[in-house]
Amino acid sequence: MILLDTNALLFVMLNQDKLTPGALKAITDADELLVSSISIWEIAVKNKKGKLSLPFTPEELIYHLKNVTNLILQPVDERVWLKNVSLDWDNKDPADRTVVATAVLRGIPIVSSDKAIRDYYSRTIW
Repeated sequence: MILLDTNALLFVMLNQDKLTPGALKAITDADELLVSSISIWEIAVKNKKGKLSLPFTPEELIYHLKNVTNLILQPVDERVWLKNVSLDWDNKDPADRTVVATAVLRGIPIVSSDKAIRDYYSRTIW
């Protein structure tokens, strides 16, 4: 199982050429893909603010993700929020912190192009 950061999720869905060979291999080889529900929030917020143009609505994205066989859309629960707050990390981005907290709690790698995540979380694949 691996966790897809928001950017990796978007690359998988919109432009797989933006994935590194290592990231693509990790995604292809994974028995299960995990996506934090905060990624849905992040995508919807950026889309609403005009910072991200999508060929689908956030609702269509959720419908699609729920129909991918090996993908789990993980709700953010109280354990994740508490881990998010307890991370010894200066990053103030709530989505980044939540993605990392989810990976830490599950003990799994994250696929992410985000340098801040890669610098903090040693099990990041890119």
